[in-house]
Amino acid sequence: MAHIDYFFSTVSPYTYLAGLRMEEVAARHGATITYRPMDLIGGIFPRTGGVAVKERHPARLDYRLQELHRHAARYGLPLDLDPPYRAINPAPSSYAFIAAIRAGGGDLGKLVHEFTAAVWRDKRDIAEDDVIADCLAAAGFDRGLAGMGMLAGAEDYVRNTEDAIASGVFGSPFYIVDGSEKFWGQDRIEDLDLFLAGKL
Repeated sequence: MAHIDYFFSTVSPYTYLAGLRMEEVAARHGATITYRPMDLIGGIFPRTGGVAVKERHPARLDYRLQELHRHAARYGLPLDLDPPYRAINPAPSSYAFIAAIRAGGGDLGKLVHEFTAAVWRDKRDIAEDDVIADCLAAAGFDRGLAGMGMLAGAEDYVRNTEDAIASGVFGSPFYIVDGSEKFWGQDRIEDLDLFLAGKL
C-alpha cells in the first residue's frame, strides 16, 4: 500500500485549487495520507530559492493571475484573485489543523479545503479564532480545537517545515509517495494518479 506525505500551506491558492482531488486519487488506489501543514513563506521559500509573491517580477505576477483564473475555471472552484486576507499569518490555522489531527473525528482533507477556501473563496481571515472554528466544524471537528494545543502545534509546524526542506519540498501543495516520488502542484495530481496506477 502506497503512502503519501502531503505538505501544504493553509494560505496557498494552489492548495485551494487542489480541492479534494488528491484524496479521491488516494482512496482509489488504497493509499494512506499524512497531512503536514508547513511554513511556506517564512520557512520554505527563503531556504529553497523561492520568492514571495510581492517580490516577483510583473511578468510572473501577470502569468500567475492568468493561470489561477484558468485552473479555477477548469475545476469549477470560485476564486477571488485579490482576497483581502491573503497575506495573513498561516500559523494559527496550521496549529488548529495539527490539533485536529491529534483529536480525530473529522475529515482532514476537507479541513485543508475549508481553510484555503475561507481565504480564496470567502474573503475570511483564517488567523481569527471564530473563522478557524467555523472551518473545523465544517470538516466535522470540534470548534473548541481553535486556539488549543498551541505549543504542540508550533513544535509540529516547525518539524513539518524542517522535514519538508529535508525531503526536497519547495512549494505547496507537494505530495511525496513512499518517501521518494515527488509531485509538486495541484496540476500534478493526474500524474500522481497515473504513478499510483503503475502507469508512470
